[in-house]
Amino acid sequence: MSTPNRAAVYARISSDIEGTGAGVARQVEDCRKLAAGLGWQVAGEYVDNDISAYSGKRRPEYERMLADLADGLVDGVLVYHIDRLTRRPIELEEFLGALDRARVRQVKFVTGDTDVFSGDGLMMARVMAAMAAKESADKSRRVARKHQQNATEGKPHKGATRPFGYEADFVTVRADEAEVYRQLVARFLAGESTRSLAAWLSANEVPTVTGSDWQTSTLKNMLINPRYAGFRVHRGQIAATGQWDPIITEEQHRQILAKYAEKKNSGRRAPQRYLLSGMLRCGKCGVRLYSSARKTSRRYVCLSGPDHGGCGGLAITADPLERFVADAVLYRLDTSELADTLAGRSSSDERAADLTTALDEATERLEQLALAFANGDISMREWMTARKPIEQRLMTTQRQLAAITHTTALTGLVGNGEALSRSWQSLNLSRQHAIVEALVDHVVIGPGTPGAQALDPGRVCVVWRH
Repeated sequence: MSTPNRAAVYARISSDIEGTGAGVARQVEDCRKLAAGLGWQVAGEYVDNDISAYSGKRRPEYERMLADLADGLVDGVLVYHIDRLTRRPIELEEFLGALDRARVRQVKFVTGDTDVFSGDGLMMARVMAAMAAKESADKSRRVARKHQQNATEGKPHKGATRPFGYEADFVTVRADEAEVYRQLVARFLAGESTRSLAAWLSANEVPTVTGSDWQTSTLKNMLINPRYAGFRVHRGQIAATGQWDPIITEEQHRQILAKYAEKKNSGRRAPQRYLLSGMLRCGKCGVRLYSSARKTSRRYVCLSGPDHGGCGGLAITADPLERFVADAVLYRLDTSELADTLAGRSSSDERAADLTTALDEATERLEQLALAFANGDISMREWMTARKPIEQRLMTTQRQLAAITHTTALTGLVGNGEALSRSWQSLNLSRQHAIVEALVDHVVIGPGTPGAQALDPGRVCVVWRH
C-alpha cells in the first residue's frame, strides 16, 4: 500500500471553554508526530474548534476535508481518535463512503489504532461510534434536564459573559449600568433609533461588558431580552420569574417588543442591487464602503459611527464604477498571466505542477484525436468513443486546479472574457459577483473632485487576487 503524499490532519473538540484552541492544538501536534513516524507527508490541517460532532451542526473544516478527498487533493487521513472524527454512526458510514469513492485506503488514529479497512477493525469502529453516540445522548439529556430544572426554578443561566446591568453573579443589579439601561429603554420607546443610541453610548464612553464597541445588534438583543423585566427564559420561552430584581417593568418590556414588531411589519428590505458589495475600501481611512441608495442613483459610501467606524468623508456613484471594474475583470480573463496562474504554471506547489502536466497532456491528446479524425484515420464513432474519457479527465483536472487556486467560479471562463462580455448583462447579479470576487481581492477608492459628474479612473485601484 503506497505512502500518502498529501495526508490530511483532522482535529475537533466539542467545547473550548477557555477559547484558546489548546485542545485541538494538542491533537494536531500528536497527529503530526504520528505522520513523521509513518513517513507520511501532511498536506493540510482541518480544525473544527468548539463544535460538537453529535449535535448535527455543520463542521466546515470536516466538510472541506471531504471535498478535498473527493477532488483528489489529499490521499490519507490522520485523526487523534475515532470519536474526534465522528460521534454518530450514520456519519461514520458517510465518511467510509467518501473514502471508498476517493479510493483512499490510508486512515490512521493516534490512539485506539483502528483499521477501518479490515473486517474486525470496521466492526470495532462501528461499535465505538455507537458507544460515543450513546454517551453523547446520555450527557445531552442530563444537561438538558438540569437546564430545564434551573429555568423552572428561576435560576439564572450563567454564560461566559455577565449581562449588562448585573454583577458577575448574574443576580445583583449594578446600579450605574441599570440606570443607563433605563435611559436606553425610555429613549427607544420615545422613537430614537438603536444606531443613535449606540452613538450616544460611545460618545459618553459607556463601556460594554466585554470592552468592545457598541453595535446596533448588541443593543437590540439587550432591549428585547426578557431578563431585564425579571423573567427567566428557556429555549426561547419565558419559563419562570427570575431569582433577581428586574431593571424595567413588564409593561415596558411589552412596549419594546411591540415597537420592534411594528418596525418589522412596516420595513421592506430592498433587493440586492450592488455588484461590488464587500469589495470596496475607503482610500482615506481604509474602512469598507457600504451601499447607499438615493432616489435617483446608487452609491457606495464610507459611513462613520456605530457598526461602521469609517471617516464618513468619501462617496462614489455605483453604476460607472461597476462598469469600470467589470470591464477590467473581463479583460483580465483573457490575459496569459491569469491563464498561467489558474493553470498552476506559476505555482511552486508540487501538486499544482502535476495537475498542470496532466492538463497539458489531456489537451494535447484531444488535439491529436481531432487531427486523426480530420485526416480520416479514425471514424466518427471511434473519435467520439476515444474523446469521452479524455474530456472527463480534462474536466476533473480543471476542477482540482480550481480548488487549489480557490477559483471555482472561473471554471470554463479563462480565455473567454470577450465572449463573456457579450452575455454579461444576461447573468444574474450573484453570478456576476462570484466572477468578480474570484479575481478581485478588493478595490481602493480614492478621494474625488468635488462636483465631478463622470468617473475618474484615477480614483480606482483594483487589487487582484494572486
